[in-house]
Amino acid sequence: MQPPRIVLRSPGWLAEFTSFIMRGNVVDLAVGIIIGAAFTGIVGSLVKDIFTPLIGLLLGGIDFTNIFITLKGPALPTLEAAKTAGAVTINVGVFLNAVIQFVIVGFAVFWMVKLLSRLYRRKEPEAAPVLPTASEVLLTEIRDLLAVRTETTRLV
Repeated sequence: MQPPRIVLRSPGWLAEFTSFIMRGNVVDLAVGIIIGAAFTGIVGSLVKDIFTPLIGLLLGGIDFTNIFITLKGPALPTLEAAKTAGAVTINVGVFLNAVIQFVIVGFAVFWMVKLLSRLYRRKEPEAAPVLPTASEVLLTEIRDLLAVRTETTRLV
């Protein structure tokens, strides 16, 4: 007696997953995520190295990264010193930097989408005039004949 043959089948979802991954949209999405990550790095530097110092200067020399609340540990003048000392802090300035970065990214994406939609806007071809159907033409003729007939009977 021979042992039963074992047949291994791939799960049904595997073929579906493979066709999903091979779609062009997924590849476009992956490229978008990679570019988005690089764009986030650029915007992060823009916020941290350019906008935050300028805003801080306008507000009297405030460094946002050093706006923090010490919950436990020594109260030190800078966030870096507090972290080195092991203090537990609420980093309000770091949060403000993240909010500024988010607003800048949103603004940049808004203008990028606006520009791309303007570039790719297709003009709709002018619709050809809709010709009346044969029955509509016939009904129009009947209406006109009835109107003429009604007018002539009124005159008589």
